[in-house]
Amino acid sequence: MNNEVIITCAVTGGHNNFQGHPDYPITPKQIAAAAIEAAKAGAAVAHIHARDPKTGKNSRDPKLFREIVDRIRESDTDVVLNLTGGNGGMVTPHPDNPLGGDPNADVAGPLERINYIEELQPEICSLDCGVMNFGEGVYINTPGFLRTMAKRVKERGIKPELEVFEFGHVRIANLLVEEGLIPDPPLYQLCLGIPWGAPADTNAMKAMRDLLPPGAMWAGFGISRMQMPMVAQAVLLGGNVRVGLEDNLYLDKGVFASNGQLVERAAEIITRLGARTLSPAEARTKLKLKKRS
Repeated sequence: MNNEVIITCAVTGGHNNFQGHPDYPITPKQIAAAAIEAAKAGAAVAHIHARDPKTGKNSRDPKLFREIVDRIRESDTDVVLNLTGGNGGMVTPHPDNPLGGDPNADVAGPLERINYIEELQPEICSLDCGVMNFGEGVYINTPGFLRTMAKRVKERGIKPELEVFEFGHVRIANLLVEEGLIPDPPLYQLCLGIPWGAPADTNAMKAMRDLLPPGAMWAGFGISRMQMPMVAQAVLLGGNVRVGLEDNLYLDKGVFASNGQLVERAAEIITRLGARTLSPAEARTKLKLKKRS
């Protein structure tokens, strides 16, 4: 069991499953406010995507990321910033013309995917480790792309969070660690329940955890109604946790949540298990991070 738990809050995702939520963070102002709310509720880390304010869709626009980051930093809120590095790999092939190209594809090279990360210098950035059927689309991030991204962010003093959605992803992430591209201690995020990755259950979480290298730090989460059960499971298996509106819209059945409410619920579970949550400063020490101004 992990008795000192880091809570990450993923305040807004890159998916389109947000339309039904009345207060989903879309604009930079709303996303920054959500991160600040989560930090005040007890999150040590804020995991951040940017969205086009006009369409609500996922965006790689560095200007949007800069406004979000500036608003959080100018608020003097102490929270570890984790910017997504997973933008730029979604394709949905058409069954009648699978090689003809997808007009809605969002595919970018490895350096374009992290240009705003290099510019804004967060403490952590996420790297989605591999290729995966993702809903009706395909997410593409090859080992070569991952090597390029991992090498560049390591040179900038940014810690990659290795997001793994199934067992093959863990193997690729482990290879990056073996090749010296990931600073110690390596940080993994076990992402469970996403169609069509590993399921959000005890067996999958434990099996993926057991594949991690000695000394690795890790967190785990489940989506939708499995978010809070996987909070408890991750703590009991020795990990840290992630909650937030990226992964789940509801506090209870039929009751929409805010990011702060989800963090508070996770913190209550952690406390009732006999553990405690770590502050941003304590999380930096545990993860060997350098605070950025």
